[in-house]
Amino acid sequence: MARQRIHNRRAGRGSSGTGASWISYSDMMAALLLIFVLILTYSLYQYFTMLETKTKELNEQQAILDQQTIALRLARDELDEKEATLVIIQGNLDDLKVKLDDQEKTLTDLQVVLSAKEADLEIATLKLQEQQDLLNAQALRIDNLIGIRTAMIQDLSRSLSAASLKAAVDPNTGDIMLDSAVFFETGKSEIRQEGKDLLDRFIPVYLDVLLRDEYSEYLGEIIIEGHTDSKGSYESNLKLSQDRALQVALYCLRMPSLTSAQKLQLQKILTAKGRSYADLIYVNGVEDPEASRRVEFKFSLKDSEMIEEMNRILSDSGQ
Repeated sequence: MARQRIHNRRAGRGSSGTGASWISYSDMMAALLLIFVLILTYSLYQYFTMLETKTKELNEQQAILDQQTIALRLARDELDEKEATLVIIQGNLDDLKVKLDDQEKTLTDLQVVLSAKEADLEIATLKLQEQQDLLNAQALRIDNLIGIRTAMIQDLSRSLSAASLKAAVDPNTGDIMLDSAVFFETGKSEIRQEGKDLLDRFIPVYLDVLLRDEYSEYLGEIIIEGHTDSKGSYESNLKLSQDRALQVALYCLRMPSLTSAQKLQLQKILTAKGRSYADLIYVNGVEDPEASRRVEFKFSLKDSEMIEEMNRILSDSGQ
């Protein structure tokens, strides 16, 4: 609109100046267009140059980013492996903890058992000490009993010799064997007068030793045993031997030479046994009938069974 107004004014001034003005205006416009083109071309050049530079930089950055992405992926994979390894390790730790808990429980149980065992051991030690004390006391008792038996046997031998009684005393047991022929007729159990006379002399001496104050508390039993030879049956000989032992025992209990105290004590400890021919006497491997037919006087001490058991144990351990 401005250009039109200018053109109109110029037209009004006259037609002479119109052509020159138009040429100048065209040149100016051409120059401006050229400058605009040049500026635009330069701008485009600068733009594309910068675009190329930026694109190159972006490509380089993209390459770096790709490398970093690869490195990050590798790092991520490594991290995943480490996490998996950590999970496995954690699982192993959990298993170890379970095992440790089990072992601690087992250890606790063992400690309880050990405490119980220690208590049992302490009790067993006390019992062992008590048994040891008892054994020591029994050993002392045995020593005393052995000494007592030895002394009794020696006193019996001396007293029988002093009384001119021909009765052999076993040096180990104190057993005394009397010939059955002196006491009984063959197959009989009634005591002959000769046997009564022997008993009247023998029994007071025998009891005088065994019933002494120093021995009486240890004396457990006096045994009268009847023995026969092997003629006849075992049953008939058993009855005969038992009857003979009983007749001797009864005669001893009724003996007028004994005091009331001796008879009373004798009633507590006297025993009669028939052995039939269970314990025959042999000479050179052949039965000796005369020796087998006999009456034996034996005595035992109160702890004699214990002594025999101890001797058996010692004999077994020595074999």
